[in-house]
Amino acid sequence: MLKSNIVIGLDIGTTKVCVVVAEKDDLGKLNVLGKGRANSEGLQRATVVNINKTVDAISKAVADAERESSIKIKGVNVGISGAHVHCIYSNSEVSVNQSGIVNESDVRRFLEKAKTNIRYLDIDHEIIHVIPQEFIVDDQEGVLDPIGMAGMIMRGSAYIVVGLRTKIRNIKQCIEKAGLEVNAMTFEPVASGLAVMKESEKRSGTVVIDIGGGTTEVAIYIDGAIRYSEVIKVAANDVTHDVAFGVKALNDVAEDVKIRYGCAWTKLLEEDEEITIDGIEGRPRKSLPKSSLTVIIEARMMEIFELVRDIIKRSGYYEYLNAGAIITGGGSLLPGTVELARDILGLDVRTGYPEGVSGGIKDAVNNPMYATVMGLVAHSLENSLYQEHGMAEPSSAGQQAAACDLPQSDSAAAGADPSQESQQPAGNKFVDRLKKFWDQL
Repeated sequence: MLKSNIVIGLDIGTTKVCVVVAEKDDLGKLNVLGKGRANSEGLQRATVVNINKTVDAISKAVADAERESSIKIKGVNVGISGAHVHCIYSNSEVSVNQSGIVNESDVRRFLEKAKTNIRYLDIDHEIIHVIPQEFIVDDQEGVLDPIGMAGMIMRGSAYIVVGLRTKIRNIKQCIEKAGLEVNAMTFEPVASGLAVMKESEKRSGTVVIDIGGGTTEVAIYIDGAIRYSEVIKVAANDVTHDVAFGVKALNDVAEDVKIRYGCAWTKLLEEDEEITIDGIEGRPRKSLPKSSLTVIIEARMMEIFELVRDIIKRSGYYEYLNAGAIITGGGSLLPGTVELARDILGLDVRTGYPEGVSGGIKDAVNNPMYATVMGLVAHSLENSLYQEHGMAEPSSAGQQAAACDLPQSDSAAAGADPSQESQQPAGNKFVDRLKKFWDQL
C-alpha cells in the first residue's frame, strides 16, 4: 500500500484559525496544496473559552483547506501555547548498553529518565515535548550526535515543555468535535522558530518573537537548540483595544484603522495627515492626526518589546544572541515594528517569513501571520506525521490526493510503540531522528 506524504498543520489562535495542507517534494521541502482560515472568537490569550465557537472556526478552516487541496483531512498537528505552558530543565544519566556503543535505545532511555527526573510536576500538568540539550559520553562534552560513540555512561540535560492538562484537553476536545484526530501537539514557539529561522541563525544564537493576537511568544535558540521560552499575555489585540479606546471607535473599525494607517514608531513619520474613521452606530465620522494614532500604537508596542527584553536578560542568554532577533506573527507587520524592536532590544532585528516552501500556493502563505502553522507543517514533515491510515484520501470534490511510495517511519501518528527502536538508516542525521522522539515521548 502506498504511503501518504501529506502533512497537516492546525493553528488555533486568538484571532484566527489556520489550516495548511502540504506535501514533501523531491528535495524534502514543502509544497503547499491548500490552506484554510477562519475568524476565531472562542479563545482568549490562546486559551479556549467557548468550545462551540472554536469548533465552528476549526470546521470552517478545515473545509476551506479541503476544498482548495482536494484532500480529506483526518489527523492534524496542532499548536499549543498560552501562559499555562512552561518549560523545565531536567538532567539525565544512563549506562550505555552492553556493546559499549551508544544506540537509539540508549537515547530513548536517556529521554525517558529525563522525564521521570522532573520535580514538582503534579497531576494537573502533562508533558508536551522532551527536547535534548546536550550529551556527554564519558568525559567527552558537547556531543551533538552520541549514536555510534563508544562509552560507558551518557549524561546530559533535556528541555521539557509542560502544560495544564485541562487546557490541553479542551484543545483536543475542540478538534475531536470538529471530526478530526490529534496526531501530535507542538509548542508554538518551537513551530514558529522552525518556520522562520535559518540554520546559521539557530547555531549563532537568536531569539524568535511571535506577536500573535492574544499572546506574544518568545523562544531563544543557542547552538542549534531551544534554550529558553516564555509566553507574554500582551499582544496585537491589546494594540487594537488601545486604538479603539483612544479614538472612541468599535473594535472592528479600530482594527481596520490600525492595519491601514498604523505605524509602530513615531520617528518614521515624515509628514502628518488627517485620518477619517466611521463613528459608532450611525454617529458622525471623525478625524484625527496620524501622529496621534502612532503614539497610541507605539506605547503598547514599546511595552511588548520591553517585556521581551526583560525576558531575554532574565534568561541569561542576552550576550549570546549573535544573530539578533526575528519578529514574526501578524503583530509584526506594522511599519516601524522592526525599527522599534531594534531600538528597545539593542539587537539586530529582521521580520521572519516562512522558510523552506518550494511550490504549490506558496505565495498564499508567504506572510509572518502564517509562521506558526507553517512551522507545524514542517514539524509534521520532520516527524513523519503523515495523514493517518497510510493514504491521503480525496476530498468530497472527488479528486485523488497526492501520494508517494515512501515508507512511513515510526511516529505517534502511526500509532508507533515508543519502546520499539527506529528502523531508520543509521546514516541519518541525529537531529532528524531525535525530533521523532518528541512526539513519541
